[in-house]
Amino acid sequence: MNEFVAPEIDWAVLSPILVVLAAGVVGVLVEAFVPARARRLTQLVLTLGALAGTLVAVALLWDRVSTDGFAFVVDGTVVLTPFTLGIQAVVAVLAILGVLVVADRTSTGQDAFAPTAAAVPGTAYEDAAREAGLQQTEIYPLMLFATGGMLLFPATDNLIVLFIALEVLSLPLYVLCATARRRRLLSQEAAFKYFLLGAFASALMLFGIALVYGFAGSVSLETAVYVLAHPDSQVLAMMPGLVIAGVLLVSVGLLFKIGAAPFHTWTPDVYQGAPTPITAFMAACVKAAAIGAMVRVLFTLAAGLDEPLRQDLETGLWVAAILTMLVGTVAGAVQTDVKRMLAYSSIAHAGFLLVAMVGFDQVGARAVLFYVLAYGLATLGAFAVVTLVREQDADGVVLGEATHLSQWAGLARRSPLLATAFSLFLLSMAGIPLTAGFLAKFSAFSAAVEAGAWPLAVIGVLASIVAVFFYVRLIVLMVLTPPVEDTADDGASGAGGATAGSGAGTSDAGTGAEDTPERAGTLTAARAATERAAVVVISSQGPTAVAVTVCAVGVVLLGLVPGPVLDWMTQAAAFRP
Repeated sequence: MNEFVAPEIDWAVLSPILVVLAAGVVGVLVEAFVPARARRLTQLVLTLGALAGTLVAVALLWDRVSTDGFAFVVDGTVVLTPFTLGIQAVVAVLAILGVLVVADRTSTGQDAFAPTAAAVPGTAYEDAAREAGLQQTEIYPLMLFATGGMLLFPATDNLIVLFIALEVLSLPLYVLCATARRRRLLSQEAAFKYFLLGAFASALMLFGIALVYGFAGSVSLETAVYVLAHPDSQVLAMMPGLVIAGVLLVSVGLLFKIGAAPFHTWTPDVYQGAPTPITAFMAACVKAAAIGAMVRVLFTLAAGLDEPLRQDLETGLWVAAILTMLVGTVAGAVQTDVKRMLAYSSIAHAGFLLVAMVGFDQVGARAVLFYVLAYGLATLGAFAVVTLVREQDADGVVLGEATHLSQWAGLARRSPLLATAFSLFLLSMAGIPLTAGFLAKFSAFSAAVEAGAWPLAVIGVLASIVAVFFYVRLIVLMVLTPPVEDTADDGASGAGGATAGSGAGTSDAGTGAEDTPERAGTLTAARAATERAAVVVISSQGPTAVAVTVCAVGVVLLGLVPGPVLDWMTQAAAFRP
């Protein structure tokens, strides 16, 4: 009779992931046993402590992994390489900043999340929960579970574990997208679209895993590479097209997560409908984890492909990169909503990341690492700024984010510091010199040129030039264009005062001005619609201000003195194949 032999597990290798997942379990218990008045603070301390613990665990593992080249658990179920630790460190840093944005509240004590996310919008039950002051502190353990999946995503050679990590990071995000306090129907619609399209992507990924298993007789990437090098070891090994088809289908799930075309259609709607702090968390952290998993899968398998099959894989990556850059830049240029514009910007940046990967080498891996850090800081800071620019009704009640472009006119007059920070983030996304975004794009395009894909780099440069238009357009709107109410006052006879939006500064309170038919008649249709609510810049209780400051400092330092980070990432780019 065969006896089960328990595998030996090196728990230290799992520590960056276990710290976060264990804290998520504790967070669920906190919801059950900690009094409501202390629950939010307890969850916040627990979440930030767990993410800081992950950074400590990565630092403690660094010397061991960089010396040995890798550390693994149970035959590749979890594999730590220097590159994996680099991605985990980036995800943890961005997640800490994302949690700070989530934790912020207005001066009235309201956060961005509905008191009862499952309630039907507009019902008496939802109104009663809002009046009772209920808070959804379950947000924090859900973020921890999602982060745990992100940490595991790029750290496995087993395709089944890869799929499990995808689901662990995705399922909490489906819920989080439906929890917006305002625009509830839009939030629930975004969550439904994300869930439905994510289910299709997951199904295609599973089909791809089945094809790889049919080819190699295993779901291990290392085994698939071995079979590619020794085609007589399996019956189906004489059909290498199976592994290409399998890898392409697995890549669908990964391309879906980074928002690459043609699997990008969920991105604008979900980014717009989800609570803005969750959008920031998704845009920064999910993209970093998913691109890390793509490097793991594609770079590992490319090492075992012969030249014709490798060219087929490169061709597929070329097509995805070109299509993604075109969709992101062209569609982004015609957007009138700030969140949708940033969503298409995210799609364009996914294309730039794919450009860096075409060589399947360490130069590309280093470019990817630097890019996800630079882009993550800029996009998280940009969405953090969006959370502070709000609409205000005539009674002085602060409403949801002011996302129409016309409402951002004259933001520099309301809050010069906030407009400066937002302009810095936009310039970094555009790739303007002396910002982190410039070096990130330069590294990505240099990696493509070094791999012989200079036409792809040229297309990337042209796409970047087009993208500069919609970034600079918003900067001009904030700095050089007068606010909507000022334009309206100039055209209205006898208008002697300004609306609350122009004088609110950084407070939540103020008096709103009623629109008149005469004033609305002097504006375009879009401006007439958005002027019904004044625009104010609310004051942060601290967390969002800290996040914006850290992101701004990071963008500047990475642009001016990138040497230490680039040296570390050069070491982290070491990849086992």
